[in-house]
Amino acid sequence: MVSGAVDALVLGRGGDGLDLAAARLADAESAVWAASCSRALVDALLQAVAAAWSRGWQPAEAVRQVRRVRGQVAASMCADAVTADLARYAPATVDPRWSEQVHALAARGPVRAPEEYLAWAGSEYGLLRFEVVEAALRLLADLRVLPPLRHLGPVPGAYRPGRAAAAHRAAGIDQGKLARVRALLAKAESTEFPSEAEALSARAQELMARHSIDRALLDAEPGSSSPAAAARRLPVEAPYDEYKAVLLHEVAEANHCRAVWDDALGLCTVMGFEGDLAAVEVMFTSLLVQLESAMRAHGSVRDRSGRAAGRSYRESFVSAFAARVGERLVSSARAAEASAAAETGTDLVPVLAERERRVEEAVAEAFGELTYARVRGPSDADGWDEGRAAADAASLDTRRPVRDR
Repeated sequence: MVSGAVDALVLGRGGDGLDLAAARLADAESAVWAASCSRALVDALLQAVAAAWSRGWQPAEAVRQVRRVRGQVAASMCADAVTADLARYAPATVDPRWSEQVHALAARGPVRAPEEYLAWAGSEYGLLRFEVVEAALRLLADLRVLPPLRHLGPVPGAYRPGRAAAAHRAAGIDQGKLARVRALLAKAESTEFPSEAEALSARAQELMARHSIDRALLDAEPGSSSPAAAARRLPVEAPYDEYKAVLLHEVAEANHCRAVWDDALGLCTVMGFEGDLAAVEVMFTSLLVQLESAMRAHGSVRDRSGRAAGRSYRESFVSAFAARVGERLVSSARAAEASAAAETGTDLVPVLAERERRVEEAVAEAFGELTYARVRGPSDADGWDEGRAAADAASLDTRRPVRDR
């Protein structure tokens, strides 16, 4: 019954057939039947999330996508299933980053009593039993049609700690430096004094830039085993997602990475070396916080005509912020590399060019031929001017000039 109802939804043939199936599955007159239906739906959800993992999806991504297309209740039910799925594996066989994602979802669904899930979910989410069943069936259909993505790591049950630790060391991620960078950026985001924020951000940029250059030089030494390029996916949330994607592109390029945006899913796949990917993620996250703070600070302004700032103002603000970030990346990247080259006495151009070549090859292998699209230009002069001013005080991690297309 569950499979037939989901088939009908996927094929666009829900209608009365779905209502009849949901009503039958929601029937609670018999305790045995009610428990069996609840267990069947939970089993189907567990199979559905496992199938999503086999297609490259990760926990936070799956829950986020369900929220985008179906809403918060469905996302919470998906988080329940993801949490229950994690409990099926020995902790040592699950990538710690995977476990962190699941725990961050803070799902509250029971994982040891699937026969009681429908009753519990009805109470937890304020739904009738029929509504819980219908929501579960629609969630199953949503999970079934998730498109395949690039695998970013081992699925639950396939993780091997020793092998992963060796790969982590080879990637050259200095967790101590990364923690210092995060602490500096957190202070930069929270301070009310622009000069202090700029100084803290500059220090964070310096740490990340130097760590990347040092790692590139180490990998270039004769006899060194160079790590392979890796990938991370970062969400790019609406509103103004196309301009935020441009911002991520600028940060990625500055860190010797490439960002590929899937606008339909609202995800950017960033490809590069692990240390650089970590830098991109923390810096982009910090920039978004600073961008949101700046927009709130300027959001109540009025334009030259006395009208309150609207969507066109904010679009222009974000567009200018991203554009100004790119301009600053050009000058700052050149300065950072010139300083490192003078200190080490090494020509960094061929070293960094080789890393970039390997990243380009990884992108080509993963995505094939890519298309490029122009974003809409700004339409509000005040928003543009204020966005550029906000970008001048923002935290940027810069490594090299952004290439012209």
